[in-house]
This record gives sequence, C-alpha cells and structure tokens, in this order.
Amino acid sequence: MDQLSAMRAYRSIVESGSFTQAAERLGTTHTSVSRLLGQLEKHLGVRLLNRNSRGLTTTEAGAHYYRDCIDILERMDAAQQRLKDDPSLPSGVLRLSLPHAVGALELGQWLPGFAQRHPQIHLDISCDDRIVDLVKGGFDIAIRISGPLADSSLVARELAVSDRVLVAAPQYIAHHGLPRTTADFHNHQLLAYAGDGPTLQLTSHRGEVASVKAGDRLRLDSILSLHAAAMAGQGIAALTYLTVRQELAAGRLLRLLPQHHAGQRHYFAIYPHARQLTPKVRAFTEFMRAHYAAARQGNVV
Repeated sequence: MDQLSAMRAYRSIVESGSFTQAAERLGTTHTSVSRLLGQLEKHLGVRLLNRNSRGLTTTEAGAHYYRDCIDILERMDAAQQRLKDDPSLPSGVLRLSLPHAVGALELGQWLPGFAQRHPQIHLDISCDDRIVDLVKGGFDIAIRISGPLADSSLVARELAVSDRVLVAAPQYIAHHGLPRTTADFHNHQLLAYAGDGPTLQLTSHRGEVASVKAGDRLRLDSILSLHAAAMAGQGIAALTYLTVRQELAAGRLLRLLPQHHAGQRHYFAIYPHARQLTPKVRAFTEFMRAHYAAARQGNVV
C-alpha cells in the first residue's frame, strides 16, 4: 500500500464528503479511492469513517487521524515547495477568504500595490462575511475583522486595530446639520448595523461612554449596505477608519464627533495551524501589515 496516497485519499473523502467528489479532486476513480481507504483502515486496524444513508462521518479515531493527515501532508508539500520556490520571489496561486469590507470596500486601496510588488502571485479571492472552513474550502489564508478567535486549530496574526468612526455624507449634513455632542443624535438618523444591537456605545477620548439609539429608520445586516446608505446621504454610520479613510480624505464622507469612537475592530490574518507559512502566504501577510500601518499614518503602500 502507498500510505501517502491512501492518506491523501482519506483527506479528500473527509473534506469533500463523498467518494465521487474525492475521486474527481484527485483525478482518479471512485473504485481506486474506496480501495485506498479500505487498505488504510486495514493497515491501521481501525475504522475511520461511518457510512450510512445520510452520508459519511468520521469516527472518533478517524477525526484524530484526519488532523494528523493534514499535518503530515502539509509539511511534506511545504518541504517540496521550498525546494522549488525562490524565497526572494514568492509565486503561485494564493487562495484568499476576505470579508466584504476588505475584498470590496478596501480592495482598491491595497490590490494595486500588492500586484505590483508580487507579480508572480496570482490571487483567487472569495468574499464572504460568514466564517468559512479554511481547510475544507482549500484557502491558504483569510482575513477576518473580529474579536479574539475561539478556534485553536487556527493561527491568528494581528494585522491592525482600527477605531470605528462616525461618518456621514456631505449632503446629509447639509440637510440635517452637524451633530456636536452625543446628545444631538436624537435629532439625527443613526444607521443601525445588525451586529451592534439596538444601541451604539460611543467612547470619548476621556473614556466616557454614551449610549445612543440606532436604527429607527434603517437597519442593515451588511457592511456593504451600511457603507452604501451612508454614501447616499441616508444617515450616520459607524465604520472602521481603515474602510472609509479614502472617502474621508476625498471629502465624500465627513467624520463626525472626532473625539469619539464606536469601539474598535481587530484585523487578523488567519491560516490553519498545521500549514507551513509558505513564501506567498508570508508575502501577503507582511504586505497587509505594512499597508495597514501606512494607512493609519495617512500614507499609501
């Protein structure tokens, strides 16, 4: 038995959820994949998968072995790749999972610079605000905007911390006036983001916290929609400074109550714990750290 081939077959079965899809992924046949799994279970002396009418599930031993397979196969692949790669010239396809704020609203801020600096890296980008399974999705790395991570199987490297700032379009201010204190918000339309709840907590530079009601007129569950509504003059929104910095610089949005912020958001680069930090992943991570550091200082990378 070719144990490495059997391990690759087992991993593909678990990740795809079927023998047929695993065979397609590996470029082989259903029969071959089934035979490799049978040989592997016989060699190990344990059942790895439960098969029933509802599909395939790993046994307890199979779940542990699956994680070990990932570790072994990723290390082996990374070792082979290092022999091929020129560390000074990262290359290949880099599969990214990005939240919409980074993949859409911020894309024009960082993509040209990255493409110019690393022309041998080809990006395959998927934008989704939901938490995706990096391993099953075949992603090399993800960026998430969140609090601390609960999944210990992932490595999280902080790229930046950004205040959420209050912004509105010039046409909104021209029509409704400029709020000068948090008490003025009862005369304004504060756009609500579903992730915040019914009120928004505003913290002053002295640490004083004020709670203001949001969403009487418009409530949204998408950062893209929140951004679009603010740009259209429909109200005041709380968005990360890193997301709206170019609109602020160009005057398309105005920052309100600059002595206050609506909390902070952490930008993380995420990759599987077992996966070696390949040159292309390292290049992207370092570029984004430098990009966000420059953005906070008002520069461009």
